[in-house]
Amino acid sequence: MRQSQRGVTAIGWIVLLIPVAIMVLAGIRLVPIYLNYMSVSKYMGSVAAEAKGETVTADGLRSALDKRFQVGYIDHPNAKEIDVHREGSHWVMVADYEDVAPLFGDLSLLVQFHKQVELQ
Repeated sequence: MRQSQRGVTAIGWIVLLIPVAIMVLAGIRLVPIYLNYMSVSKYMGSVAAEAKGETVTADGLRSALDKRFQVGYIDHPNAKEIDVHREGSHWVMVADYEDVAPLFGDLSLLVQFHKQVELQ
């Protein structure tokens, strides 16, 4: 009688689990970067909402952002790296930055962020 084999061998499991482990590691490395971006986005929106109807300046907006970044422990980008300029009759804040997450060895993940908030 001939027996049929069933299941996956140890080598098969290793071949299956290595890509899954790399993806899990990449996710673990990227979560803090995306949480930081979400905080930057939230703080920019709150500064824009707070500045409605007030006379604002670029330095005033950067100062308000800097205070929120200090409270929220945001180190990258700092408030000086946020571009604040006028477009016509309204102010615009632009956060355009990159962040790098080391994966393993010489391999790293580069993430580019762009957030633009307009003050009406």
